[in-house]
Amino acid sequence: MTTILGISGSLRQASFNAALLRAAVELMPEGATLDANGIAGVPLYNGDDEAAHGIPPAVAELKRKLLAADGLLLVTPEYNNAIPGAFKNAIDWMSRPSSDIARHFGGKPVAVIGASPGGFGTIMSQNAWLPVLRTLGTRPWFGSRMMVSRAGTVFKDGALEDSATRDRLAEFLAGFVGFVRR
Repeated sequence: MTTILGISGSLRQASFNAALLRAAVELMPEGATLDANGIAGVPLYNGDDEAAHGIPPAVAELKRKLLAADGLLLVTPEYNNAIPGAFKNAIDWMSRPSSDIARHFGGKPVAVIGASPGGFGTIMSQNAWLPVLRTLGTRPWFGSRMMVSRAGTVFKDGALEDSATRDRLAEFLAGFVGFVRR
């Protein structure tokens, strides 16, 4: 069984990206599972807090799941043409202490998808993740892109309703899982 850790980078209750992650759980190929997670409970990174209290429980849990997973799926919003600060902060916490980076992220297959109410999807945010993923030593998958633009028209009541988008997502996931298995 191939296990992928999925993390939605939005804190919003009615997040399109959390809905996209839920849809991905349903559309995983046979023999693969997606463990869907969010970033709620991850505090702002502060080195003084880390020194005094260690890794926060929400971060420790994400790190535990990352270590056990065969791959990582980042489901990213796009704020002001870039990575949302809260999501980057969560990944920054997950890279602490720095001696854990290679063990948790090194060589880990990673894919990035996202949904946005705008017309360009999350192309800028997805591109902005690349230097971070390179720095962490991951193995990004470049076989396909999955950007959901005009997300308000494809999601209804927190569910992905658009059949063409569902088909694209299923195809993307099958490609990523194939990459993870190689």
